[in-house]
Amino acid sequence: MTEALQQQFQERMRQIYDQARDECGYTATRFIQMVNADGGLVAAKKLLVASGYSEGLTRLWEAKGLDISMEATILQQPWCQLFTESELKVAKRKLQDLGCEPKNA
Repeated sequence: MTEALQQQFQERMRQIYDQARDECGYTATRFIQMVNADGGLVAAKKLLVASGYSEGLTRLWEAKGLDISMEATILQQPWCQLFTESELKVAKRKLQDLGCEPKNA
């Protein structure tokens, strides 16, 4: 894992926040607070291990925006390199449980 890739992922997490707001009308306040406080990678890993679905994932599902979710993002290159196979399986399962077949999964 390179520091540069982690920095790029941090920026991608901020872009997810912007996309959720602009495309789905969802202001993910807690999500961006976690990203800013813990960093994008740590925030993503915390959200993955949380039981159930995050508020953000649920709201994106309601808005038919799962394709821009953090879970969908981490399954894509180059971001998937930052996560373990177990973490990637969790992300894929959460999306599939909500009726979304992830791309590049």
